[in-house]
Amino acid sequence: MNETPRWLTPTEQRAWRSFVGLHQKLTGQLARQLQSDSNLSVADFVVLVELTDLPEGRCRFLDLARAVEWEKSRMSHHVARMAKRGLVIREECAEDGRGAVVAISPAGREAIEAAAPRHVEAVRQLFLDHVTPHELDTLARISERVTTQWEKDPCPDEEAAGRGVSGRPPRIPSPRPPAGDASRPHMARPRVTAVATATAKSTKGAMALPRSFGSR
Repeated sequence: MNETPRWLTPTEQRAWRSFVGLHQKLTGQLARQLQSDSNLSVADFVVLVELTDLPEGRCRFLDLARAVEWEKSRMSHHVARMAKRGLVIREECAEDGRGAVVAISPAGREAIEAAAPRHVEAVRQLFLDHVTPHELDTLARISERVTTQWEKDPCPDEEAAGRGVSGRPPRIPSPRPPAGDASRPHMARPRVTAVATATAKSTKGAMALPRSFGSR
C-alpha cells in the first residue's frame, strides 16, 4: 500500500484534462438540446436507444440495467417514470414470473424518431464538424481499445470496490493526490476527475443513436 503514485506528467495532464473538459461540455450541451428540443432527458434517450436497437423493442428489466450500466434501483425508478409518461411499457415476463420486461411504446418510438434527427445534427455541429476523418478513426480505435481492455482486465482496486448490476467495475479510475500537496504540480485535479466520473455515469449513451438511424 506504500507504492509511489504514478502522478501525471505535463503531457498526460494536458491530454487528460482536455479529454475530461470536452466530455463534460459536450454531454452537457447535448443533454440541454435533448431536453429543450424533444422534452427527453438523457436517461430517457439512453433507455429508448437501447430498446430501439432490439428487433422487438423489448428487453428483460435486468438485461436493460446491465446494458446501460445502471443499478437496479435507478432503473426501476426511471422506468416507472417513463411508463407514467407513456414512453415505455413494463410487463411481467411470461417465461419467469419473478422477472419483468420493458418494451418501447408507440409513443416512445415516436419520441425517439422525432428526437434522432435533431440529436444527430447537434452531434455534428458540436463535434463531428470540427474533426477530420483521420482523427475520427484514431478516436474510435483508442476508445475501442481502452474499453475492451476494461472488460478483459479490470483494475484490482475497482474490483474491491464492488460491482453493480452490470458486473462491471466503475469507469474512469482517478489518480487523486493528497490535498494540498504542492510538491507534485502535475497531478490530475480531484474536481475534474469527480466531474468526469459523474458525467460518465449520468450521460452514458448520450451521444449514441439507434442503429436503425445509422444509415439515414
